[in-house]
Amino acid sequence: MAAARRKPWRSRQVESLLLFLCVSVGGAATIRYSVAEEMESGSFVANVAKDLGLEVGKLAARGARLVSEGNKLHFRLHRKTGDLFVKEKLDRESLCGKADPCVLHFEIVLVEPLQSFRAEVRVFDINDNAPVFLNKEPLLKIPESTPLGSRFPLQSAQDLDVGLNGLQNYTLSANAYFHLHTRFRSHGPKYAELVLDKPLDREEQPEVNLTVTAVDGGSPPKSGTAHIRVLVLDVNDHVPQFSRLVYRAQVPEDSARGSLVAAVTATDLDEGTNKEITYSLAQNPEAILQTFEIDSQSGEVRLRGPLDFEMIETYDIDVQATDGGGLSAHSKVLVEVVDVNDNPPEVMIASVSSPLPEDSPLQTVVALFTVRDRDVRVGGKITCFLREDLPFAVRPTFRNSYSLVTARGLDREEVPSYNITLVAVDTGPPSLSTETVIEVLIADINDNPPVFQEDSYILTVRENNSPAIFIGKVHAEDLDVGENAQVTYSLLPPKSGDLSVFAYISINSDNGKLYALRTMDYEAIQDFQFVVKATDGGFLSLSSQVTVRVVVQDDNDNRPMILYPLQNGTFPCNDLVPRSAEAGYLVTKVVAVDGDSGQNSWLSYHLLKATDLGLFSVQRQNGEIRTLRQIAERDPMMQKLTILVQDHGQPALSTTASLNILLVDGFSEPYLQFQDPSKHPRKVNPSTKYLVISLAALCFLFLLSVTVIFIVHICEKIKHREKFTIQEHFYDDCNFPNNLVQGGGNGSLSQPCPYDMCSATGTGNSEFRFLKRFMPNFPFPHAAGEVKTGTGSTSPPDSSRNRSQGSESHAQVPDDYM
Repeated sequence: MAAARRKPWRSRQVESLLLFLCVSVGGAATIRYSVAEEMESGSFVANVAKDLGLEVGKLAARGARLVSEGNKLHFRLHRKTGDLFVKEKLDRESLCGKADPCVLHFEIVLVEPLQSFRAEVRVFDINDNAPVFLNKEPLLKIPESTPLGSRFPLQSAQDLDVGLNGLQNYTLSANAYFHLHTRFRSHGPKYAELVLDKPLDREEQPEVNLTVTAVDGGSPPKSGTAHIRVLVLDVNDHVPQFSRLVYRAQVPEDSARGSLVAAVTATDLDEGTNKEITYSLAQNPEAILQTFEIDSQSGEVRLRGPLDFEMIETYDIDVQATDGGGLSAHSKVLVEVVDVNDNPPEVMIASVSSPLPEDSPLQTVVALFTVRDRDVRVGGKITCFLREDLPFAVRPTFRNSYSLVTARGLDREEVPSYNITLVAVDTGPPSLSTETVIEVLIADINDNPPVFQEDSYILTVRENNSPAIFIGKVHAEDLDVGENAQVTYSLLPPKSGDLSVFAYISINSDNGKLYALRTMDYEAIQDFQFVVKATDGGFLSLSSQVTVRVVVQDDNDNRPMILYPLQNGTFPCNDLVPRSAEAGYLVTKVVAVDGDSGQNSWLSYHLLKATDLGLFSVQRQNGEIRTLRQIAERDPMMQKLTILVQDHGQPALSTTASLNILLVDGFSEPYLQFQDPSKHPRKVNPSTKYLVISLAALCFLFLLSVTVIFIVHICEKIKHREKFTIQEHFYDDCNFPNNLVQGGGNGSLSQPCPYDMCSATGTGNSEFRFLKRFMPNFPFPHAAGEVKTGTGSTSPPDSSRNRSQGSESHAQVPDDYM
């Protein structure tokens, strides 16, 4: 032992380091190392990779790092080599105080995959602190009559080191009166007592000076000194006597300041001032003086500072009673601190995986954490759980270590992040708990297709629009984020393979705006539809479709067209009126159509010019021409009328029709010299025989014309699917135009309208009245990409009334032209 003490201190430190660098794995897979204190920063501790059984480089590949249970990490890990080094110089006294052994706990966490290992490093003490007396010049007052063998406790020296490096012994300087006796406390440092060997004589020597040296067991040993002044007092026959040699008390650690710990009492048989006793806490360590105090008169020991069972479990208090003559007696108060559950559990997070993909499987490890409770004798078992019902669960891994795992499926669109509150509860009493919040972000995956805001879209565009005009937009939302929510739009070809829709419409792939590529013609196409596809930008892209219908709105760009009487530009058609006609007689009816729809196709009729404005009138709603009065003998035979047909569009368009009305006594006379009826005098009505022959001939011609029309129409329909031409000629100079207006279902003609000759009945003579409309039911071809719609009838409000007025003897005009 003496040889070991002679070794240099630095050599002892190196030997301690080599001796204590050991690794042990036991218990719950805990790796243990040992180092000596005061090692310099960067000192080698151990190779962690080797102890964990990992190859060199695996620590860096798996993202290894150290996690300390406390607030400070004292070691650092070299990931490439696996070596563990001291991060900064270790001072065992500041780390653990008087606690022995001094153990530093930490965890080695591997991130990918998530795994942790517990480790601890024991810090061994070196002799780097000398014993110190807090009171370097204590004063003792000892009566001269003190009997031999009396003992006088001295203040304990304080040594921050532990074990052999701590306080070991006391020595006293040479003198004739006292020798030194070292004693042990049950808890606390050793202390020395002065033992009187020779009677004191104040007259011979009123003061004795002593030097006490405290020595530790280090190599080399260190020491501290205190100079004691002993004043010899005059004779005091009796010393105070305590009622007990030892007082015992139990105090809960949560007791308030000022709480009574114990009450000591002492008596003195002397009289006067020598009987007056005062109490004090003499020769006690600083920790006791900061924690307890005593009432000098009553002897009540009370708390001065807080108690902490986890730091100090028992206190050994020296109590001194001094009488008025300076004599004193000593007693002890042994205070046992009772542990209470005053420390809530502590939760230490080792690692958290965030963000977490929303498609993570069940039992995926989200976080690793440990719990501990500083109350070692109360509190019992610690329980960990989640405060709220979340798709996570707590699973124990090993003692006081837990993992947070997924318990249900995650959906970022429903909950993008979680603040998970971990609750750790002990069993008390009273039960204490700690709440720790772990924030976990949920990473998005492409699991939501784009969704259009509407089930279908209906857009409108006016005909005669400018090319590339914006007509509307479609919009789809994707509940994902980032690239998974970036939506692009495209047009899908029809299932029929007809790509003509791409000639009408285009779409902006970024924002879904739709543009008309060409000028629309309502008379050619009323509406069409197509399908828009929205596709997101995810790795495995998702898509959805929506149907868009474009409705072409009509403009008033077609003038009314006269169907009857036919206008061929050479000579107007003629109608016959008997001179015997009464007022209100239906002469004929002007029939016109408008290629537009709706209000643009509503027609009104006006008498613009007439040979005699007072003889005829035109019904504004249906174009019927009636007599205003009875025909007189003086009225000219030839009556010329000009009818204005006008639609209701904005602006209104109009067409004029001219016709001749012949005032006759019979129907055969005008045909004798049709071109100049004024040159021939009136003739009597022809016989019925010639009238029947003429009607039969005209009917034959009419039926022949209809047959030709059907044959031509069938041939043209086979050759041309979109357009057709019907050419026909009626008698004399009354001809139909080649191409009649094609209309939709909005009140205008939807098919070609040829006319037939017919006779009217109900008068005294069989006479020709006017042409009767004839409509073959021809199918109408639709333009490419057109959506067929049902036909509707839009007619002026008086159309039904006008139809009822022609029941006397007229040709029947279809409602579509009213």
